[in-house]
Amino acid sequence: MPKIYFFISLALLLGSCKESASESVVGQTSDWNVMVEKFQKKITLSPKAIELVAEWKEYNELERSFDRLYTVENAEDLILVIEELIEKQKLMEKSVYPKELDMPQVKGRQKVFKTYLLKIKGNLAYRQDPQSSIKEMIDAFNIMRDQFNVVVNNTLPQDLISNEEN
Repeated sequence: MPKIYFFISLALLLGSCKESASESVVGQTSDWNVMVEKFQKKITLSPKAIELVAEWKEYNELERSFDRLYTVENAEDLILVIEELIEKQKLMEKSVYPKELDMPQVKGRQKVFKTYLLKIKGNLAYRQDPQSSIKEMIDAFNIMRDQFNVVVNNTLPQDLISNEEN
């Protein structure tokens, strides 16, 4: 009777080891499948905003780097694109903003964009799925671009907005 228990426990032990080995193989081969098609596209800038940012070299470089996000095929490419975006964002942060865009609303949205870039970098460093962070970063970039449109299309004089007596 004890021999039967021994053989049954041995069979269960070997069977359980076999299943965990197959699970680990599946986990290793299923690398981050970055699905570029599911990413939200960039919103378009109004003609006035395009004219405004046309001379802003640092923003244009950031935008070109951002467009490379849609050509990513694997995790290594994503790491390179995110590193490049972080560098371009730092240059943009230090650059001289166009007069109309040198305001806290634009700079605040740029900081949110930077936060999501760093979140993606952390996800990649800790081998976590960066899909949700990428979507949030794209949303933050689109919101920053939308703020450009809002600023350009704002027709109220700045002195009326800043006048707190009324």
